[in-house]
Amino acid sequence: MLIAASLLLAAMTTSDLPPYQPKPSQGDWLVATTSEKADVYRTQDGLAISNGLVSRIFKFAPNAGTVALNDLMTGTALLRATGPEAVLNIDGKDVPIGGLQGQPNRAFLLDEWVKELKPIAGALTFKGYEIGVPVARLPWVHNRPAPNAAWPPKGKALTLKYANGAIEADIRYEIYDGIPLIGKHIKIRNVGSKPFHLTGFETERLSLVEGESSVDPSAEWRKPPVTVVTDYSFAGMAMGASNRCARWETEPEYGTQVNYDLKTPCRLVVKPPLGPDAVVAPGQTFDTFWTFTLVHDSTERERQGLGVRRMYRTLAPWATENPLMLHLTSVDPEVVHRAMDQAADVGFEMVIFSFGSGLDMEDVSPPNIQKFKDFAEYAHRKGLQVGGYSLLASRHIDDANDVLNPKDGKPGGAVFGFSPCLGSEWGIRYFKHLRTFLTETGFDLLEHDGSYPGDVCASTKHPGHRGLEDSQWTQYRTIADFYHWCRDRGLFLNVPDHYFLAGSNKTGMGYRETNWSLPRLQQHIHARQNLFDGTWEKTPSMGWMMTPLVEYQGGGAAATIEPLKEHLQDYSLHLMNNLGYGAQACYRGPRLYDSPETRAMVKRWVDWFKKHRAILESDVIHVRRADGRQLDAVLHVNPSLETKGMAVIYNPLDGPLKGDVVLPLYYTGLKDRAKISLDDGPERPRRLDRKSKLTLTVEVPAKSCVWVTIR
Repeated sequence: MLIAASLLLAAMTTSDLPPYQPKPSQGDWLVATTSEKADVYRTQDGLAISNGLVSRIFKFAPNAGTVALNDLMTGTALLRATGPEAVLNIDGKDVPIGGLQGQPNRAFLLDEWVKELKPIAGALTFKGYEIGVPVARLPWVHNRPAPNAAWPPKGKALTLKYANGAIEADIRYEIYDGIPLIGKHIKIRNVGSKPFHLTGFETERLSLVEGESSVDPSAEWRKPPVTVVTDYSFAGMAMGASNRCARWETEPEYGTQVNYDLKTPCRLVVKPPLGPDAVVAPGQTFDTFWTFTLVHDSTERERQGLGVRRMYRTLAPWATENPLMLHLTSVDPEVVHRAMDQAADVGFEMVIFSFGSGLDMEDVSPPNIQKFKDFAEYAHRKGLQVGGYSLLASRHIDDANDVLNPKDGKPGGAVFGFSPCLGSEWGIRYFKHLRTFLTETGFDLLEHDGSYPGDVCASTKHPGHRGLEDSQWTQYRTIADFYHWCRDRGLFLNVPDHYFLAGSNKTGMGYRETNWSLPRLQQHIHARQNLFDGTWEKTPSMGWMMTPLVEYQGGGAAATIEPLKEHLQDYSLHLMNNLGYGAQACYRGPRLYDSPETRAMVKRWVDWFKKHRAILESDVIHVRRADGRQLDAVLHVNPSLETKGMAVIYNPLDGPLKGDVVLPLYYTGLKDRAKISLDDGPERPRRLDRKSKLTLTVEVPAKSCVWVTIR
């Protein structure tokens, strides 16, 4: 009777929903506001979620499962075969959640086959659904400028409810306005009288149309046109490197595929690499990580990158916070006060006590707390935010508190060699001390080096986990919960790892640290290469760079900027490299200027950046990568601003350099004509070609740049 009542409620609700009639959104979603909003629709035998860009369709009988995943932008069907909606592993046994099966050919899914699909044996069965709106996955105190940030994202949510015996599972889908992106999360409940082990789970198992068909084996297959990420990622500054859950597997039951060995990687499986091995007691719930699937309408790298950047602006809007930062190398009060005075004077916005400065956040003694509380109050009176550095991973504590290698049960063998276990007594104490220090000093920022890189631990004595199988999941939950705590308090998070979906603001743009020990001229070429390469998938605000005002990683006087007044051109080049890309660097040293001339130069570039900040922090179009021999250039675009674009063009040579630069202005939203201004001079009208490209002839002074604003 309970099941019947729940299904009746679903049916009654369904009749009130609009009918699903596939209607592609008008206009390019990367250039203009789309015409369609996210919504939930009724179909003949289930529901559909759609936003005019992507749709996912569910059939409710004989069980609820996905029967279509469609790219509405190109009219392409992405799903070719059905399967479970998700999979749990309970006490070592796979338990499907919903889903359908039975089509005779897994290469495509015909309408007449959909009508005849059968339930999957042993699967949790569909009980009903709920409709809502996206939720805030974590709290965010919005206390810094973050352009056009909406939290939670706007859209619709659909929760499908399943149950079987002692297990209930809610699968929540979220679809967002204006982006071909769908989120998915599972909540599992024990409604029985005995605990069970959740030894593993798959949030997604989708049989998608293969990205490439080949009779022969292939060393590198082209994948289907989707980007899949989770908020359970670690051990990498780049999106792909930090992916630990989404993988492409073969599908041997797909017997009609072209590959002779049936080894085309065409099944998307999303699951943790280990565990979670969680004990779910009666009455308790377990939440999986979130999975996000972004559908691409093109194979072009720039367009896919723009989609990825839009995804992070949508799912992690705190990553658009982008303060100017001084990395201070001293805790001497005289040096600190002078540096803060200078930072406020030239328009910097944040001071960070750097590694090697003498800051120890693990010291929560009253004198240490008071010292840094006084610094924080001084900074706040100057209108600055302040924070500091703490090292977590890549350090050896002791045999009792380090992660233990499962191969021999001894410390060592971790991602960074030795590393503490977050579930050890030391790990528990470490996070307690950081919370105390950050709260009592009034700090605004944490630069968290190492972070948690995904180390497993074979210890059975650490209080924070039971053994190897649950060690990764519990350690990740520790770090993610801590970052959520930081977000809830408005703390800025610099983390050299891809923790954006867990709450971090920035990671490294992508550079080799020892390159900052090279001669200064080479550093500038490397810097613009790093910025060019790092912004394919990152927005300018997501990555930090380095400017070694004092020696860093060696190199001596030839590599450093100090004395600043003796290297004004190099100091100026570092500023124009970073700010011209809309990115911030760790300007690492004891001061920002040492003479009136140095001060004037720094302030000039900071004022320039703030004048053009909105467009400079907008998306990057990659024009020409630095090679040290010719002009290199980057283009910022934002069709929603009055200034639709800004190109920054660099000359790496010792003399002036004149040349042509082709600017692709399609993503500015401009057609036929544009008004351009060189170096904030008078505007001139220019005609664009059929592809909205503009060819400019520019002359750039030696070792400098020019900028072109486009309206």
